[in-house]
Amino acid sequence: MLRPVYFVLGVLMVALGIIGIFVPLMPTTTFLILAAWCFARSSRRAEAWILNHPKFGPPIVAWREHRAIARRYKFMSIGGMALGMALFVLTAHPAWWVAGLVALVLIGLAAYVGTRPEPGPALLDDDKSALS
Repeated sequence: MLRPVYFVLGVLMVALGIIGIFVPLMPTTTFLILAAWCFARSSRRAEAWILNHPKFGPPIVAWREHRAIARRYKFMSIGGMALGMALFVLTAHPAWWVAGLVALVLIGLAAYVGTRPEPGPALLDDDKSALS
């Protein structure tokens, strides 16, 4: 009964993940991990598509299997947070306490991302056997 709801949510998460590629501070991989979770509950075919996707699949599989984030994605994520913070301060001109609160949250998130383990060599390859 909930399968169609999970499927629609999965499609929405993929759309948000794709938007996140272009918008600073909006995560990409997080939405794609959520999409894979939704697809696991609604459509094996959609789940297989996202897990075997050449760009989206490896980071999702690394997170699912090892709670790991590749160094490249760590740098991109933390860099996106820094860019987003700079744009926020330069364009919104928030009160100092609002900027400080946002900075504290982003520092916490950056610390979390930075301290996740990195996937082993098998997951860094674009080898499809690592995704099975």
